[in-house]
Amino acid sequence: MRHFGHLAEDVRGRLFLEQPRPFTARSEPAVLATALGGTLYSPATRPALAADIRKQAARGVVSMVLCLEDAIADHEVGAGERNLVEQLNDLVKDFTDSTQDHPLLFIRVRSAAQIPDLARRLGPAVDLLSGFVLPKFTPGNGPGYLAALAAAEAATGRRLYAMPVLESPELAHLETRREQLYGIAELLAGHRERVLAVRLGVTDLCSAYGLRRSPDLTAYDVALVAGVIGDVVNVLGRADGTGHTVTGPVWEYFPMQERMFKPQLRRTPFAASGGTALATGEEVRRRIIEHDLDGLIREVELDRANGLLGKTCIHPSHVPAVHALSVVTHEEYCDAQDILRVDRGGGGVLRSAYTNKMNEARPHRAWAERVLLRAEVFGVARADVSFAELLAACLCG
Repeated sequence: MRHFGHLAEDVRGRLFLEQPRPFTARSEPAVLATALGGTLYSPATRPALAADIRKQAARGVVSMVLCLEDAIADHEVGAGERNLVEQLNDLVKDFTDSTQDHPLLFIRVRSAAQIPDLARRLGPAVDLLSGFVLPKFTPGNGPGYLAALAAAEAATGRRLYAMPVLESPELAHLETRREQLYGIAELLAGHRERVLAVRLGVTDLCSAYGLRRSPDLTAYDVALVAGVIGDVVNVLGRADGTGHTVTGPVWEYFPMQERMFKPQLRRTPFAASGGTALATGEEVRRRIIEHDLDGLIREVELDRANGLLGKTCIHPSHVPAVHALSVVTHEEYCDAQDILRVDRGGGGVLRSAYTNKMNEARPHRAWAERVLLRAEVFGVARADVSFAELLAACLCG
């Protein structure tokens, strides 16, 4: 797999100073956690699930979750399991006979018992799986989930990762949040090698209070949600070796709706880009606004500022925007390299290569290391390439 591998070589050469590097499902966990990018969720009941996975892989999706939980009705679980087993067994033949890599695939279950049962029923198709998504994860149900995952690993001989979803009412409620987070942190610390990323279920957190944000607002505009995100990162996202990758919440909107506020996407970056061979900057801006992606773009930027990486996506149109915004800018790359170079020399402070900020080696070291890991996975944009041009290539390429 390779981010932006679906783009033509000449397009990548024009966009990237350092191109994204290939990775596989057996790459190091830190690489895979960074590479998740926009993780596309799909109901396990879709009749053309195998075809959907092939199509999305060809369009640049590198991680997908096949959902047996909230995405389907209670009475559909049995049919969803059967469809999942059948579709993945069809898919495994396709990828066995080709040089194309399949996306990182995860199954979102409803109960711990489903994990070893599905691993057994999948047979050879279990080789397509990278792991399981564990919904409504708490210190109470977590041990059962992780024991079931360990049993599935032992039975299949395959490394299977856990992606717990933090979305329980106990996490939303102030009086139980601290106990929940400390309990989850202690539990995950004992299974570090098995936990690929921690996901945030903001929709469920909002439901505990009857809330739903509009497409004109981000998760960070909802004070209750912003508080939970901050506390999750505080406890589970630390850069001292004890933390985990925490992924951004889902963006719920994709059809064009009547807008209450003006679009949040400024014209300047698109006008400055001068357009591309695929589309003008203004045309890309128009398409983004029509698909309600301007709010998503703002939220991804806020995710990054608040320590989150990657995002849950429920529509294919969201994935290109997440990936384009994950590319390391030339300025970030220069800063990160300078910081690590100075740190190796004993620390200190220097003016950035762009002469617009202070780079202090030791306080910024963890940030710089994360930037260079993201650069390995998503690449580094050329100095004259804006996010508008990256989006244009992703949307139109």
